[in-house]
Amino acid sequence: MTEGQTTVVRAKDLIRTYGEGDTAVKALRGVGVEITAGQLTAVMGPSGSGKSTLMHILAGLDKPTSGSVQIGGTEITTLGDDDLTKLRRKHIGFIFQFFNLLPMLTARDNIVLPLTIAGEKPDPVYFDELVARVGLADRLTHRPAELSGGQQQRVAIARALVSRPTVIFADEPTGNLDSRTSNEILQLMRSSVEEYGQTTVMVTHDAKAAAMADRVLYLADGEIVKETGRTDQHEILQIIDSLDLQ
Repeated sequence: MTEGQTTVVRAKDLIRTYGEGDTAVKALRGVGVEITAGQLTAVMGPSGSGKSTLMHILAGLDKPTSGSVQIGGTEITTLGDDDLTKLRRKHIGFIFQFFNLLPMLTARDNIVLPLTIAGEKPDPVYFDELVARVGLADRLTHRPAELSGGQQQRVAIARALVSRPTVIFADEPTGNLDSRTSNEILQLMRSSVEEYGQTTVMVTHDAKAAAMADRVLYLADGEIVKETGRTDQHEILQIIDSLDLQ
C-alpha cells in the first residue's frame, strides 16, 4: 500500500479452527491482510485453501477462533449480533454465486432491500443511474424467475451497490454463469471500482476474473503464500501452476 491510500479492512493473525482434538481442521493459519480503499482485490486458491472462510470472517459472517478484523476502524470480532448486523447493513455489500434474491419481490424491490430493511429510501438520482448502468431499466418490475441468470446477478450487484457500502464481498460471482455473461458481469464489477471507487473483495477460482483485479492474493492450506499486483490471465495461471494451487 502506497502513501495516501486508505485501509478499509484490516485483519491480523486470523486463525479459524473447526472441530476439536485429533479431528480439528485449521482452515486459516494466522492470516493477515489489509484491503485498500477503491481497489478490487481477488482471492484465489484451490478448494479447501481457506479463501471462502477468509471472506466470511472479513465480512462478519463467521468469527475467527482468534485474531482481529476491523472494518472502517471498528473491531468486528467482539461485536454482539445486533451491532454486527447494523455494521454489515451500513458498511458491507454482498454478491453471491447463486444471487440470493427473494423470489416474491420484483427486481426493484430486491435492489432496494438493504435500504428498506434499514428504514431508508434510495437516492432517486443515484438509483436511476445505477439501474441504467447495470442494464436493468426495463426489468425493474420483473421477478427473479422472469430474469436470466445474468440479469439476476445484475440485480444482485445493484443491490450490493445501492447503499454505497464501505466494501463489497463477492463470492465466486461468475461461477454460475456462461462465459459471455461472466465477462459482462466482470466488466460491470470493474467499472464500479473505477467509476464509483467501490472497494471490492472477490473470491474466485477463475484466472480471467482475477486478471480484472488490482491485486491478487493466493491462498494455500490456510495461508497467503503469494501476493501480486494487477496481473494478466497467463501470468496468473503460471503462478497457480508454480505454487501447485490446482
